[in-house]
Amino acid sequence: MLTAGTILTVATLYFGMTAVGDRLEMALNAETRISRYSNLSTQVSTFLVVSTEAIQAELTGPDLGDRIAPVVRDIAQTFGLLRADLEKAVIQVEALGLDAQSRFGTQSLGLARMQALLESTIVGLSGRDADKDQLRARINGFASSFDPLLNQAVNAELLFRNDILAGVERLRHRLSLVAVLIGALSVCIALAFYFGLVRPQFLRLDRLRDAARQIGHENYAVALPETRDDEIGHLYAETNRMAQALSQREATVRADRDALNETILQRTAELRAANAELARTDENRRRFFADIGHELRTPLTVILMEAQIGVKQGPEADPAFTRIGERAERLNRRIDDLLRVARSESGELALDVQQVDLSVILTQVQEEVGAECDSAGMMLELVPGPALPAMADANWLRQVTVGLVRNAIRHAREGGAIRLEPIAEPGVVGITVLDNGPGVPEAEQDHLFDRFVRGASSVGFGIGLALARWVVEAQEGQIALQSPVARAEAIGAATGTKVSIRFPRREA
Repeated sequence: MLTAGTILTVATLYFGMTAVGDRLEMALNAETRISRYSNLSTQVSTFLVVSTEAIQAELTGPDLGDRIAPVVRDIAQTFGLLRADLEKAVIQVEALGLDAQSRFGTQSLGLARMQALLESTIVGLSGRDADKDQLRARINGFASSFDPLLNQAVNAELLFRNDILAGVERLRHRLSLVAVLIGALSVCIALAFYFGLVRPQFLRLDRLRDAARQIGHENYAVALPETRDDEIGHLYAETNRMAQALSQREATVRADRDALNETILQRTAELRAANAELARTDENRRRFFADIGHELRTPLTVILMEAQIGVKQGPEADPAFTRIGERAERLNRRIDDLLRVARSESGELALDVQQVDLSVILTQVQEEVGAECDSAGMMLELVPGPALPAMADANWLRQVTVGLVRNAIRHAREGGAIRLEPIAEPGVVGITVLDNGPGVPEAEQDHLFDRFVRGASSVGFGIGLALARWVVEAQEGQIALQSPVARAEAIGAATGTKVSIRFPRREA
């Protein structure tokens, strides 16, 4: 329907504009002919003036003919153009009917009469026997006869032009009415199309949108009517199937979630029970360490006192009792280490930070693990150095360093050598444990200091490098591992591992 309306509108505009164009062309042609008649009037006036002057000059016969010949040629040319225009006009106004054609036929007769009158006058002027009075009379007769014919032709053209313009105006009015009717008809068709077809489809799409929004809010109770077998009807059907599938899936997921929650609750209860059991076990372990420490400290205190009394007995007993005292003191430090480890694993890292001499710490480490190195067939080298004061917990630092050496004994025994070396740098003091072992793989080095990671290296008493870093950093120090060792620092041909502990140099 919209297509038919469009075609009708286009056809109306086309034929209307064609008719208007034809009539405007006729009006322009009429203006052209009026202009030619005006030119003819001017030329005839010139002819009369030239003829009158020639008669006054007493020219007659061929002389008079020669004088007026140029003007006569111009008039003849204008008559030719007018005849051609009238012939064209007769063909052009064929669509306007016989009245218009007869009008231009009458004008052709008038033009022929004017041309005949002119030719008759020219013949009369060219005669040899005519005197001046006769010539004037002939000129006056031509003027009085030619002027009405010319005025009649011009008036006919003016009337034709005005009729054409009036016809154009009438046609414009009719086209305007047709345009208004077509516009009104188009509005009616558009309204009928909208309310009859488009709006119902929009309402169906709105219902589909509401259903999609309902599904988006996890409400799958959607029931769209599947009454039409069109594209929107197919969307309705697919939406209903999707809602049903999502509803079934939601029921399945809800059941699985309930089962999962039940499993989580069971596992949580089991973990709580396991944690409670672990807490009891840990409490028993720490109580055991405390009891062991107390039970061992009492006889050790007696042994130390007896050793001190024995040293005072005389020079003969001094070496034996001195050694007994040293061994008892070392065993006492072992008990302190056990208790410290127990407290650290319970989350209570107690540090006794005070000024210590790192050279003394290295000496104590050498004394404590020297026999173990000898038993393993390894040489423990202590690089001597000056006193290196540092703020640290002496027992924890000694324990960490001993653990590093024991780790080297376990994993670098084939290298046959371990070096203990103090660090004395501007603003920094520390300890280095260097071995000649196979080294630590690069992939392990990034995570070796993480908690619960146990790689190729671990320090004694079950204290991993993570706890070692914790202890060192709690004292504002830094611990770092390097493998392979630079050739300038290596103590053998193997890859080697170097663990460095550094503290800021400061006084207590």
